[in-house]
Amino acid sequence: MASRATSPKTRNTSTQARSRSGSGAARSTAKKPASKAPARSSSATPRKKTPPPKKQGPGVGMTILRGIGAAFRGLAGGVGWVARSFGGAAQDVDPKLRRDGWGLLLLALGIIVAARFWFGLPGTVGEWLQVGITTIFGRISPVVPAVLLYGAWRVLRHPRDVDEAPRTGLGWFLITLGVLGLVNISRGLPDPSDLPALREAGGVAGYLSSSVLTELLTVWVSVPLLALLTLFGIVVVIGRPLHEIAAGIGRVFGSLVERDTPSGRDPKLKLGVDVPYDTPLIEDPVEDDYDVYDPDDELLPASEPTHSPEPRQVPGKPKAEAPRDLEPPPHTPPPARAEQMQLGGDIVYQLPDDRTLAPGSKPKARTEASDKVVRQLAEVLREFEIDARVTGYTRGPTVTRYEVELGSAIKVSKVTGLADNIAYAVGSNEIRILTPIPGKSAIGIEIPNIDKEVVSLGDVLRSAKAKNDHHPLTVGLGKDVEGGYVVANMAKMPHLLVAGATGSGKSSFINSLITSVMMRATPEEVRMLLVDPKRVELNHYEGIPHLVTPIITSPKKAAEALAWVVREMDMRYDDLAAHGFRHVDDFNKAVRAGQVKPPEGSERVLTPYPYLLVVVDELADLMMVAPRDVEESVVRITQLARAAGIHLVLATQRPSTDVVTGLIKANVPSRLAFATSSMTDSRVILDQPGAEKLVGKGDGLFLPMGAGKPIRVQGAWVNESEIRDVVTFVSTQLQPNYRDDVTAGASAEKKVVDDIGDDLDLVLDACRLVVELQLGSTSMLQRKLRVGFAKAGRLMDILESRGVVGPSEGSKARDVLVKPDDLDEVLANLAAG
Repeated sequence: MASRATSPKTRNTSTQARSRSGSGAARSTAKKPASKAPARSSSATPRKKTPPPKKQGPGVGMTILRGIGAAFRGLAGGVGWVARSFGGAAQDVDPKLRRDGWGLLLLALGIIVAARFWFGLPGTVGEWLQVGITTIFGRISPVVPAVLLYGAWRVLRHPRDVDEAPRTGLGWFLITLGVLGLVNISRGLPDPSDLPALREAGGVAGYLSSSVLTELLTVWVSVPLLALLTLFGIVVVIGRPLHEIAAGIGRVFGSLVERDTPSGRDPKLKLGVDVPYDTPLIEDPVEDDYDVYDPDDELLPASEPTHSPEPRQVPGKPKAEAPRDLEPPPHTPPPARAEQMQLGGDIVYQLPDDRTLAPGSKPKARTEASDKVVRQLAEVLREFEIDARVTGYTRGPTVTRYEVELGSAIKVSKVTGLADNIAYAVGSNEIRILTPIPGKSAIGIEIPNIDKEVVSLGDVLRSAKAKNDHHPLTVGLGKDVEGGYVVANMAKMPHLLVAGATGSGKSSFINSLITSVMMRATPEEVRMLLVDPKRVELNHYEGIPHLVTPIITSPKKAAEALAWVVREMDMRYDDLAAHGFRHVDDFNKAVRAGQVKPPEGSERVLTPYPYLLVVVDELADLMMVAPRDVEESVVRITQLARAAGIHLVLATQRPSTDVVTGLIKANVPSRLAFATSSMTDSRVILDQPGAEKLVGKGDGLFLPMGAGKPIRVQGAWVNESEIRDVVTFVSTQLQPNYRDDVTAGASAEKKVVDDIGDDLDLVLDACRLVVELQLGSTSMLQRKLRVGFAKAGRLMDILESRGVVGPSEGSKARDVLVKPDDLDEVLANLAAG
């Protein structure tokens, strides 16, 4: 202790302490533990600080290695971007998920090995590669570079598949062992001591997989076991159960060996009709996995891309894959059908290339605007204290459907009663609430998108649904709310009623319908009868070979054409009944097979009946001219024409009860409603409200035959230039073969009320007055022509018999059916008698 007290530190401390507080402070200081450093006196000399050692920079070697690593990563990223750029997938992968380095390494190895085995790379490196790889894999060594290059392509382009590498790696390992074992057995099981012979067989891997089995179980048992091992490896790589693979092989084999037989009574004949629970809608060949936004995912700012967010984990909820952008279908031609190419002997007809139709907008599964609506809906539910939450949304081209799930013991009416508040919150008066969403225990709230997308008819016809259904009457309708393509078979509807206000998209749908038929069907498969009273809607299609008559623009001739369709239907049914068939498809198959022949002595030559598609662009104009005749023809066609291959499409912009009568509605089971001006019109066309809330421009409700609720569809768009290109392509191949009896037969049977006789001049004057004034009034004729009531009534009856005015409607003036531009032609016909 004495030595510690006399140390310099102690002396300095004691001196400083005495200068402040005397000897008492000194004693107190002496009792302090020696381990605590005393305070430094202001008069003491400061101790020099030792400067910290300087950090040495990386050496030259480390700098070179870092530069090489950066160059390798940059090269790998560039190669990966190039590989993913094919098909537009360059931005579809999160940078955190990329495996470009491994992909570049596999690519380099594949190129080196291919240079030796495919191109004979000389030198020491090539020889060592030859020896090492053939020693392991034997005779199948030339396949190794192909496997490496394929693996590099998969890693670069589809890095997400790397997560399944353990499963696929096991599968390829089993396939390799099985194949090499079989090769080794086929080469006589060479001994491992004879390396040249082993390299010409299955190599070391083949020896290991075959030697044990052959020694224990003999060759005859080992071969089927190795074959089963190879098959099991294939199943592991494919990742599907064996029964699904067998079913797929069976379907392919069945489509190759299926043979059409002539008779409908043959059990081997596949008719394609009378299918239980059949629907006009074309289903996906495989189940579509549509992206549904989950609000538990992190919301992205508007500046960030919407295709690569990292979803966060929610307590009690499994982590879901982040939403990704939907890709348009690949623009490849549809598979050709064998029966569509040969027409009438040596005439070869080609369908238009589907690349004639341009692609539409690229769809998005998630946008900032939709995320904002989610927050607005959640705020409305919170303000009204309703136990419900927005669980996600599915974004369509025109509207987005937001899904709302209720808590326990919450009435659905509490949410539906907030329709006006929701419309106020989101700033749109065109919302539509579904209770519930079909197939889900959730309420759907459909709200129009601010950033709408264009649905192209080309994309719809290039989709998997359309390409896997080869029926000639399969047409593209558009996209539904979930972003899936809507494709329907007109032969299964079997008739369609279309209605919508001006500008709602009705004419665009008619264009898509007719263009779909031209893109997919030959004139021998489908013929069309087009009625266009407005004269400007369907004039694009004049002269196409699918027409049975020039486009009909006169309402009077349209009524006569519908009567011809009835006669054509009766003639087809006569043939079906005479030969014992129930559907025109069965009759056509029998005719093509030569199993149906006309009666002996008959000079008639039987030919297959084409489908007949009748499109009436404005039903209201026809119902104004001859309501009784038109309704009678339409009802008879819609009641019976399905089995005869005749299908009717009726369109109108005035869906009132005097145009769409009860008899017409009862016999036209499929409906397509675009935006209407009132709920009353929606009830006329759909028998339910909803069409009055559509946003127009192709937004429609499709109610196919047998469906309980309509499907919301954004109609496909095809512009006039695309229509002209398709029309030009089909018209230059074949000229139309018009039927002369479409409008002539009914005109010959039209009854004339009375002969004109000596009153021709009065009749001509009366016709001129009625047409020029567009007033079919008997009292007007009395005043202008100075004739009596009987004479004026007789003149009006003569004009009615000639189709100038419509039938009498009591005290009201008659409808004038002739426009002033056609007056000269009508006067000439009257003068000719």
